[in-house]
Amino acid sequence: MTARSMYEAKKQNVRHEPIARGVVKTSAPGRERQMILLRQLLGDVLRRLRVRQGRTLREVSTLARVSLGYLSEVERGQKEASSELLASICGALGVPLSQVLREVSDQFALAELQAAPVLADVPEHERLALSETVPPGSISDSVFPEVKDMVAA
Repeated sequence: MTARSMYEAKKQNVRHEPIARGVVKTSAPGRERQMILLRQLLGDVLRRLRVRQGRTLREVSTLARVSLGYLSEVERGQKEASSELLASICGALGVPLSQVLREVSDQFALAELQAAPVLADVPEHERLALSETVPPGSISDSVFPEVKDMVAA
């Protein structure tokens, strides 16, 4: 959390409590929600790829031309990596950046599903009728067939 965001959170009386790796519970007076931390999910994916290859932090940091400590902080989700740094780390791992981002995206989607409120927890007046959310025939042909089947179910 940056100094600015800590200041803003304190000003609004907001608390951040870790729930699970990559997910933080944010509470403010009268409302609670869960915030997914992209940097932690990205770090998890990078570490998993490195460990799967049997490589050390030192090897990857040397090839990526980044300090070992900084790479460790990125893997632990403590630092936000720039796009240039990510490209360098991915190059050192021999993995396309697009693959890493796809894996992070998948993890993010799972975390969102786990953090989403259960419909029973949503007050009746806040629920939208299905007709308001998905108009008939609005599912594009570009959507994967599996997704269409899940939506139709």
